[in-house]
Amino acid sequence: METIWAEAALLPQGWAEAVRVEIKAGRIASVEAGAAPEGRRVGCLLPAGQNLHSHAFQRAMAGMTEARGPGRDSFWTWRRLMYRFLDHLTPEDVAAIAALVQMEMLEAGFASVCEFHYLHHQPGGTPYARLAEMAERIVAAAVETGIGLTLLPVAYERGGCDGRALNDGQLRFGNDPERFLRLREEAAGALAALPDGVIGAAPHSLRAVRPGTLADLAGLAGPIHLHLAEQVAEVEEVQTAYGARPVEWLLAHVSVDRRWCLIHATQMLPHETSGLAATGAVAGLCPITEANLGDGIFDGMGWQAVGGAFGIGSDSNIRISQAEELRSLEYSQRLRDRGRAMFATESRSTGRVLFEGTVAGGAQAGARAAGRIAPGLWADLMALDMGTLDLAGRRGDAILDAWIFAGDDRMVNEVWSAGRHVVSGGRHVARDGIVARYRAVMARLVGVL
Repeated sequence: METIWAEAALLPQGWAEAVRVEIKAGRIASVEAGAAPEGRRVGCLLPAGQNLHSHAFQRAMAGMTEARGPGRDSFWTWRRLMYRFLDHLTPEDVAAIAALVQMEMLEAGFASVCEFHYLHHQPGGTPYARLAEMAERIVAAAVETGIGLTLLPVAYERGGCDGRALNDGQLRFGNDPERFLRLREEAAGALAALPDGVIGAAPHSLRAVRPGTLADLAGLAGPIHLHLAEQVAEVEEVQTAYGARPVEWLLAHVSVDRRWCLIHATQMLPHETSGLAATGAVAGLCPITEANLGDGIFDGMGWQAVGGAFGIGSDSNIRISQAEELRSLEYSQRLRDRGRAMFATESRSTGRVLFEGTVAGGAQAGARAAGRIAPGLWADLMALDMGTLDLAGRRGDAILDAWIFAGDDRMVNEVWSAGRHVVSGGRHVARDGIVARYRAVMARLVGVL
């Protein structure tokens, strides 16, 4: 049993003071407000969220793709560079990069991650001796860092809606349906090393899987994640091939429900926004990556108006910052609509709406029993350091507003994932070794692009 006592805490019913939380076997055993100080003392205790979309290996590319090539740069030119880069990665590289990514996520206040894992095979597409070799490396990193993991092996079987063959870096992703199911089964076996691991599936996109494959994957147990309507060219390709826009086609042909997380969805029309929200699926938003790749701006106001669920992820991991993702989401709406406090309601501030929404949406997307400080749930918790300058004297919603809009993730002081106390004093407990291994990998990879 571990006991945490917080000066203030955000509980399901709202803010409370002098809150004692007891943890047993990784779960919250009890919560009491107005309690006498006892155990580990923190300033502000919050439920820790889930990073709902990550491609771990892309962290090693951060900052390498900002030089301009001939002609206009775009998502598609970036993707070609990414394919070139990944052909240099070994399983050992991926393990070191994943550990660094997960450590940074924990230090940013994320207690868990949904890893959208599509780097399966050797360069050229030959499988490893163990089909799930790369998935095993992601799991091993999670064991080392203590992060909660929802593992989403990616199905990728073609180069586009016209059925063209995979090429270049895509060869490391590809599987036919039968081999994909074997890979997923082996990955699920590797997750036995984690008491709180979850297996799901990720049909990469409507472009990368056939309709029949998508229907089969939708029948699997666990969460289903899918890239959807990210780029204008993607929308045009799907519309040409299927006679409908991506969201329109998906809603007409697949039973989308709360198990689904649709990543990006930046290219939606109003009727698609309302239709997708009505399914109960989570919109998986990655504002930093979406800005970096020029994807577009998600219709947050339209989504909120119809009660849509949402969460945030770090996607390409060019920058891992929970506060900055939330700030970027709000600022994108302000810039487009020329307003302020866009997500705020009359009873809850902008920061609180954003934070509570993404924590709830992340837990749903990851099929993780978390997202609230309540008995029976995993003890996914984060504490902000109330001694920092911009948090001094703040109470209630103003704490979240100051963290997201005036501060950054250096305010995150303590993090627990399923009761594992993995960040203390703002530093991951295994930071030095993880960073040293990552530096050794990058000494070889810097300059390959």
